[in-house]
Order: sequence, then C-alpha cells, then structure tokens
Amino acid sequence: MPDYYEVLQVHPEAEPDVIRAAYRILARKYHPDHGGDPRRMIALNDAWDVLGDPARRAAYDASRAGSAIRTNAAQGPRAEASAPRPPDPSHAGPPPGRPSGTVLDFGRYAGWSLGEIARHDLDYLEWLQRATFGRRLRSEIETLLAGRRGPGAAATTSGKNWPGRR
Repeated sequence: MPDYYEVLQVHPEAEPDVIRAAYRILARKYHPDHGGDPRRMIALNDAWDVLGDPARRAAYDASRAGSAIRTNAAQGPRAEASAPRPPDPSHAGPPPGRPSGTVLDFGRYAGWSLGEIARHDLDYLEWLQRATFGRRLRSEIETLLAGRRGPGAAATTSGKNWPGRR
C-alpha cells in the first residue's frame, strides 16, 4: 500500500486545508487532460479519497501506526540503524537548527521555520508568498524577504502585477 502522505507530498500531521491545497496543485499538474501522467493521477485520487475524509484518514493513520510497530518488531531494535533510507529529493531534510518564526507542516520544508528557509532558499519563500496556501504567512514572509534582499525587496515581490490582480 502506498504512503498517501508521500503521494500528496504533505506531512502526516498536516491540516486538512494543506492536504486539500496539495491535492489540487498536484492534480492540476498531473491531470491527463493537461498532458499529465494518468497513473500518477490515479494515485493522487486514491490518496485524496482517504486523506480528504476525516473518518477514513483516522482509520488510515491508525493502520499506518500499527504497521510501523509490527515492522519494527519484526526487524528488531536495530533495523532502522542497519538499513538507512535513501535521501528523499522532494524533502530538504532536517532543519538546520536555528528556528525563527512559523514552522511549516507541509511541503519540501516541513519542520523548518520561515527564518531557516529565508537563510537557505529565498526563491521558495517568494513562491510560498504567492501560493494560495501561503496567504496566512505573507506578512511574515514579506518581513523576512525585506531583511534578506535589502530595502525595497518587499515591494518587488509582493507588488508584482500578476494576471488578474491589481
């Protein structure tokens, strides 16, 4: 059984709104009518069917927890240490350790604070500022970008005339 959280590229503790936003973005990207991969779309729909429904998500989370306990018990106490997982290219890895600001619970930088991301990847912050699910973080991101890119940076990133916006 695939890990539905990995399919939707979200953290297992992500809020329902974050899961919904991730599904919509990925569905737009991989929909067969727009040149996407039909198999990937089927996987996305399967993941959304489970994670989009609170009762089914709770049952899935319980089965994941039971599966992890059974797997670790069968492999023994040192199983994790003896078989390291390959690095996940869709995730930035553990945060560098100097948290400041809101901590993300989704995407490539799940577990990282906005301040840590600002020190590591300004382009991601600019993208997040424009993304719909980053709306609640915009003022904090603008402050960080202004401090990192110098005076007037907030005006250049938040003041862009995007299609349909004035």
